[in-house]
Amino acid sequence: MKTFYLFLLLLVCFIGYAQPNCDEANAYLVNAYSHVKDAYDSNNISHLKYYADRSLKSFKLSKNTLGDCGCDKALTLANKSIDLLAKVDGVTTYEDGRFFVKQARELSKESVIEIDKCSVAEYTEPIETQAEVSILSDLEKEQLKLKQQQEALKQKEEEIKAKLAEQQEQELSLKKKQLIQSYKNAIALNVKTYNSTLDICNCKHEVLTVNSSTETLETESLEAIKNHFNHAIKTLASNYMAQLELCETR
Repeated sequence: MKTFYLFLLLLVCFIGYAQPNCDEANAYLVNAYSHVKDAYDSNNISHLKYYADRSLKSFKLSKNTLGDCGCDKALTLANKSIDLLAKVDGVTTYEDGRFFVKQARELSKESVIEIDKCSVAEYTEPIETQAEVSILSDLEKEQLKLKQQQEALKQKEEEIKAKLAEQQEQELSLKKKQLIQSYKNAIALNVKTYNSTLDICNCKHEVLTVNSSTETLETESLEAIKNHFNHAIKTLASNYMAQLELCETR
């Protein structure tokens, strides 16, 4: 009889062990779906490729645990999504990229649904062995209940982490946009002031301008953005001083 109790306890532990694998895979798939939605909602090819790459990385991470989880449908959908998103980096137009992203978005949504089904199946599996579990002592039942609660908490923790990571990305993106706009406003004011000064001095000068293309800057770090604009400001100032010197020699 003791051997039978031990077998039942090991069976329950084995069932519980599989759940975190599906929980972890679930978190990665939810993150991948969030990124591919951002890619689809992007209004330029640079942002589309950036979020498509983030989604691709999350899908690849999910494969490490999907195999152990045993959710074959979710794994198949993840592989199809990976194949589609891997093509995005090589496209040259926004429309072509969005074509692949749209398909990946639909498959990603289905993969999240499938992993949820697998997670529900795992958590309901102990109910199927309720007759055997009832033989366990009160202490063993309490231990099983505690383990299930811990697993549910872990899943919730992963969901919160994913949401926090997404929120942090959004906050960083907003900081980059604000920094870029502040620099652009300052440079535009300098250009206007420099050109007005040269006009007042009656210099026959070339109109000072600055390349204002910032399409890919939002994918760079804050430090890289600052370096880019600081260089632009120095170049503008040098051109202005050169025009003043030419004015004085005329």
